[in-house]
Order: sequence, then structure tokens, then C-alpha cells
Amino acid sequence: MFTRVSRLPGFIIIVGSLPAVNWHCVQAGQSPVPTQARSRYNHAMRPRIAVESPPLSLMSILMFALTSLLIFAPACIFYGDHPARSMAEVTGGEGMERVFWKNVQAANWVEVERALASNYAGVTPGGTLDRSATLEQYRRWQLKDYALGDLKTELNGTTIVVTYTITLNGAGSNGTAGSQPLSAAPQHMMTVWQQQKAGWVAIAHSVSQQ
Repeated sequence: MFTRVSRLPGFIIIVGSLPAVNWHCVQAGQSPVPTQARSRYNHAMRPRIAVESPPLSLMSILMFALTSLLIFAPACIFYGDHPARSMAEVTGGEGMERVFWKNVQAANWVEVERALASNYAGVTPGGTLDRSATLEQYRRWQLKDYALGDLKTELNGTTIVVTYTITLNGAGSNGTAGSQPLSAAPQHMMTVWQQQKAGWVAIAHSVSQQ
């Protein structure tokens, strides 16, 4: 801006700041008119504004959690659950029966003995069997394979009753008669499991042919 122009013979005195003046007007004796100065704005001096990511909305968080669940849930189901390998790992009557027959097939007689109570009683088409006779019968078996089906369990306090069908594939020694194939026909079985201080043990078992 300019403040005042003083005229003297032969001189022109400009008092004040006059950054942009039309000098043709001054020489012609007219009032100086400031011209519009060019902008000295430097784009490089433009302040940089930090762009911050907006906070995650609740919907975004829920979508991320749902996506993660869909991706990892099948893997958890496939790798997290596994069949019980011993009586200490079982959580129900079905697991007890599967572990018991697995031990019979593997001839793991120590675990089979632990699974039968001292007062165990068995009923078969050939008669009744106590604990010792039952263990002797299983020891004569060479069980190659078996299949369980129609498993049903009923919990009553510290007792679980399990009913099911079983199909055996193997052979059994019958004294002087030599090895005889086990019956391949499905058999109905019922086992009564009782929870004692040492864990779950079978106190009764019955077998019947279809």
C-alpha cells in the first residue's frame, strides 16, 4: 500500500510503502494506482497435512471378527477335537466303550483289567462270567477289527448305562478245539459304568445275539 505522494518542482517524493505502482501514471502526473502484485505463493511451502486413518467402526470390527471365525473355525474343529486315548480322557459312556474295545484289540490287558471292577458280573449266551473269567475270555481273542453302532447312554448319578451293537472280526482260542472265528453277527451289548475313587469302571455287562 502507499500513503502519500508529494510533488515538488522536478521531483516526485513517495512517502510510505508502495509495493506495486503503475509508473506510467506517476510520470503522467496522475495518481498512482497500485497494480495487483503477483502471488509469491510457493507450492512447496504449502503445509503438509497428515492424513490419519479414521478409527475402525464397530461394524468393521465385527466384520473382521466374523471373517476370522469363518477362516479358523474349521481348522479348530478338525485339529482341536480328538478321540480319547485312555479312560482318563473320556467324557462320557460312548468314549468309555470305544477306549475299552480299543484296548482289547491292542491286547492292552493292563488297561482292560483296570476297566473292570472287582465285583464285575457278566452275562453271555453261554452263561455268567465273573471278572477273572471275562479277562480270560478276552485274552484268548485275537481281535482284528470291530464296529460299534446304535450307541445310547443314560446317566444316573454316578452310574452310566451304555447300550450298543458290536460286530467283531477276529478269532478266539477255545482250548483243544484250536482257533475259531469270532461270531460275525451283530451282538447287542449293555455295560454299566460306575464312577469310583480310581475312576470309571464297568460293574456289569451283558451280551445277546440278534
